[in-house]
Amino acid sequence: MILEDNETWVIEAGHTVLEKEATAGFASLEAWERLLYSLWVADYGMRNAGDLETAEEVDEHFQERGLQAARALALPNCIAAFSLATKDLERRYFELFDTLCEEIKGAERRTR
Repeated sequence: MILEDNETWVIEAGHTVLEKEATAGFASLEAWERLLYSLWVADYGMRNAGDLETAEEVDEHFQERGLQAARALALPNCIAAFSLATKDLERRYFELFDTLCEEIKGAERRTR
């Protein structure tokens, strides 16, 4: 089994979630999908513009939505990250990224 890196996972799994959201709406997403959506939005901003302002242009509520989903899933690292002030999340994003991905992957596995 080849393990993909987390950046690739966010892009690929996130794309699937984005397609579902575009077709059926945000409310149709499972909690782990809502959290992945929020992480994808943050990742888009950080990797393409180096900030979360760009993420907020994509979805101004991404951080609040991420926090709600993280709480619903009881994921402590995701709760802590999405609870940070936006500038703090922006500053720490890349150091937190892999941990957040692994928590979300774990939540996804539990729903199967």
